[in-house]
Amino acid sequence: MNELIIELTEISPREFFGQQNENIDLLKKYFPKLKIVARGSKIKVYGDEELLEEFERRFDMITDHFGKYNKLDENVIERVLTSNISTDYETPESSDETLVHGVNGRLIKPQTLNQRRLVAAAKNNDMVFAIGPAGTGKTYTGVALAVKALKEKQVRRIILTRPAVEAGENLGFLPGDLKEKLDPYMQPIYDALRDMIPAEKLTHLIENDIIQIAPLAFMRGRTLDNAFVILDEAQNTTHAQMKMFLTRMGKNAKFMITGDPGQIDLPRRMISGLKEALLILKDTEGIEIIYLDDKDVVRHKLVKKVIDAYKNIEHQN
Repeated sequence: MNELIIELTEISPREFFGQQNENIDLLKKYFPKLKIVARGSKIKVYGDEELLEEFERRFDMITDHFGKYNKLDENVIERVLTSNISTDYETPESSDETLVHGVNGRLIKPQTLNQRRLVAAAKNNDMVFAIGPAGTGKTYTGVALAVKALKEKQVRRIILTRPAVEAGENLGFLPGDLKEKLDPYMQPIYDALRDMIPAEKLTHLIENDIIQIAPLAFMRGRTLDNAFVILDEAQNTTHAQMKMFLTRMGKNAKFMITGDPGQIDLPRRMISGLKEALLILKDTEGIEIIYLDDKDVVRHKLVKKVIDAYKNIEHQN
């Protein structure tokens, strides 16, 4: 049996191994035929020479990524272990990878291959659909692109909208004035904006209608020009709502439509406007559809497991 010894010299073993050696356990999962032992700052690996060479190559990819971004978690390791080359899981240094310098200097960047495809699609097309399950960064990446466009004066305003149909509730049954009624529906959008724009400035932009956050019904009759417009949770639009929204597009406008066809809250027998739009617009020049999947999940690692569990049930039905 061959042996490979790797010593971590420029990386903290505690950070690299993870809590309770969870990162090492993940390596063991992907290389079940190798014996992997981590002690102190050394990792000893035993097995066939060919497998050891592959392990060393993947390990170098992981340590290179950690050195560049000072961040390592289960999502990153899985992307590295399932990718063929580094361009599949990280943004090239030569590209303008930072979308926005967020609050407290936080760098907002696309973190996965499909998120980078989404960024490229928005650059090359005026209308983009971002389709995928919860936690894949659809809305967050879209908001970052909108803030970037506003900061760079490519647009004069940002318009963020959602259909107010969730979990069977109706706005009319919620207490309070209009803003209080809308806020629960728009909270994920507010959360993203708060990461990217300081609170005082964000308040100013909203009060001056430079950033507008409103339910989809408020889009009717408007022409949306010189704007970056995001329709979020689009799976909950009807045929009429989706057609109305898409035809609001004015001059110098960017439209991004995000949604998860697997989480439709519309009444039964009502066709999702998003599903319909994906079918009829898939070959339309100037419109691009980007599909994100569970490899793009950047939330807690359990989100990916939840998605997989539900996928198994849905495939059985």
